[in-house]
Amino acid sequence: MKKVITYGTFDLLHYGHINLLKRAKALGDYLIVALSTDEFNWNSKQKKCYFTYEQRKQLLEAIRYVDLVIPEENWEQKTDDVKEFKVDTFVMGNDWEGKFDFLKEHCEVVYLPRTPEISTTQIKNDLK
Repeated sequence: MKKVITYGTFDLLHYGHINLLKRAKALGDYLIVALSTDEFNWNSKQKKCYFTYEQRKQLLEAIRYVDLVIPEENWEQKTDDVKEFKVDTFVMGNDWEGKFDFLKEHCEVVYLPRTPEISTTQIKNDLK
């Protein structure tokens, strides 16, 4: 079984997120989503989420492409997650291009193109 992992906040879930998850799942058999906790978002990313971690987790678990949701609590856990879950492919949006190449010694690293016309930041700005 080929395992794929991706990371994100997934707040204000939209079709760009779904596109990413669908394409990530297509790269393997089992998709793990490491979902940023509220504390990690606030303390390390200075992001305030609209939905709580538990609400975002529930939304992700309802998506057919997602097999498992785990908490992302810090930037450094990626290598440990790849090893612990025996991940074959690490996937991120191409806005992170090159930032996770250090994982190539443990698994394949793929940067997928973002859906250009949509982003959570754009939605938040449009609602202001």
